Amino acid sequence: MASANQSWERWWTSAAELRGMEPHSREQLQFFARQWLDLVSPGNSLLTNPEALQKAVESRGQSLLKGMSHAAAEWRQRHGLKPVQPSSEVLAPGQGLAMTPGQVVLRNDLIELIQYQPVTAQVFAEPVLIIPSCIMKFYILDLSPHNSMVRWLTEQGHTVYIVSWRNPDENDALLTLDDYVRMGVLDTLEHVHLATKQPVHLAGYCLGGTFAAIAAAALTRHEVTDSAPPPLASLTLMAAETDFSEPGEMGVLIDAAQVEMLEDMMAEQGFLSGRQMAGSFQFLHSRELVWSQRTRSVLMGEPPYSNDLMVWNADVTRLPAVMHSQYLRHMYLGNDLAEGRYAFEAQTISLHDIAVPMFTVGTAKDHVSPWRSVFKIHQLADTDVTFVLTNGGHNAGIVSEPGHAGRHYQMQTTAQADRRPTPDQWVSTAPHRQGSWWEAWSDWMQGHGSKEMVDARQPPADPDLGAAPGRYVMQRYGD
Repeated sequence: MASANQSWERWWTSAAELRGMEPHSREQLQFFARQWLDLVSPGNSLLTNPEALQKAVESRGQSLLKGMSHAAAEWRQRHGLKPVQPSSEVLAPGQGLAMTPGQVVLRNDLIELIQYQPVTAQVFAEPVLIIPSCIMKFYILDLSPHNSMVRWLTEQGHTVYIVSWRNPDENDALLTLDDYVRMGVLDTLEHVHLATKQPVHLAGYCLGGTFAAIAAAALTRHEVTDSAPPPLASLTLMAAETDFSEPGEMGVLIDAAQVEMLEDMMAEQGFLSGRQMAGSFQFLHSRELVWSQRTRSVLMGEPPYSNDLMVWNADVTRLPAVMHSQYLRHMYLGNDLAEGRYAFEAQTISLHDIAVPMFTVGTAKDHVSPWRSVFKIHQLADTDVTFVLTNGGHNAGIVSEPGHAGRHYQMQTTAQADRRPTPDQWVSTAPHRQGSWWEAWSDWMQGHGSKEMVDARQPPADPDLGAAPGRYVMQRYGD
């Protein structure tokens, strides 16, 4: 069986090399062939998995009974039913996750803004505002206490704010990309600037980084508020694309026909459901994210493994119909932001106008935002760009706390006047460092600030707004 599977793999590889195939068609054929081969892998079947058969014999069938129980529990979870045997260990926001003390200091129809409690007597003058992706719950950056980015930043003496996105419903179908940038980035940036009266270190993760780049370009070129634009101290992009011409494996799933299909689907329900979104990401790496886990759980009868990152990953979110359509068409299909055609609130913006220094992070095994795609910011921004390439993937490479074994990265700055390197040139010359890139980022923000220390800023407590992690992160739906 294994030999036959290898023969099929060789056949599909050669089939994808036919002369005259369009590159996108070739990539799609290779991708879907790989998915099919993963599906029919001998390891996914009891009769062709010797390890599972041996365990069934040794356990006198108990591993199979446990596997059936795990499969039934998974089916109940997928259909929104309560588990027959609830877990004694519950991880959820406010229960082991998102535990960093803070207060919600701003709420609008789309976001809550959280300010975290300081832990040092004095803090750096310039605050940090983090914009996570609206595709994910914000607490990816506030997981367990030992790997919480926001907790670690407060311990270093930073005043930290983060945006928590509301999980949309059918009434939010008409929310636009402009709404997300305006209400999620510019309104919160204005609040932080007015509260601290200091330039702000603006940071964005994944799609939140794309939003932050749009906002930074808009602030630089246009007066987007009634008063002067809130000043920026710097801009940090974490695993965030601004040029979508080479989006990697995500591009296989996105073309005009597939976008039209998604638009028809969203027109019926007003949003892309969290399960539909999560399925797309699982599809990219089904061998690791689906089949290997199913083999252990169902065929081997091993208890499903869970940790803080996996719990967060299962806490899915929706995307509103219009905003998601605009994102796919303007970024993936049109690449409008990189090519200077993107209009924010009816005014064309250019990333070339961003004047503040930039700190950009790519992760070596990222299948959502490939690091070579993230690297393209060098060609788009006319400012100093410090680039970090860290080991790990889209999530684990960013959640890379100091002290985590095996962490390492490369880091190098390209000054505004320097010739822009290619990715290969950069990799060959950038120094290697051991440890977490968080420490380098904190030092970099200190170096691009005033170096002034001020008394720690206590977040105001408003009973109507409540404490961290807030209300919006608790919104869940059965789809």
